[in-house]
Amino acid sequence: MLDTDTVGSSPVLDEVVATDNDLKSFIVNHVGKKLNPKDSNVTIKMVIETVADEFPEFVMTLAEENWVRGYQQGLDDVHVGKKLMEKESGSKKSCKLCEGEK
Repeated sequence: MLDTDTVGSSPVLDEVVATDNDLKSFIVNHVGKKLNPKDSNVTIKMVIETVADEFPEFVMTLAEENWVRGYQQGLDDVHVGKKLMEKESGSKKSCKLCEGEK
C-alpha cells in the first residue's frame, strides 16, 4: 500500500479515473469490485495499490525503469552543467563525477 503520509504525495493520486477506453473501464471495474469504495469512484491511488498487490512484477518493472532513467538524467545534467561552467569560466575545473570521462 502507498504510504503517502511519509513520502509526500501527488494530487494526481486522488483523481478519479475516467473510463474513456476499454482498458481503463476494465481496470476501474475490477478495482471498484475489489475495493468497493463508498462513493463508487476509483482513484489513481486505488488503481496503483491494486495493481501493485495483484501484479507486482509489472509495477516493479515500471519503477525500476523510471529510477534508471532518472539516475541517467541526473548524470547527464551534471555533465552538461560542467561543460557550461567550463565554457563560462574559460577553464576546466575538476568534477569528481566526471574525472573518469575524457
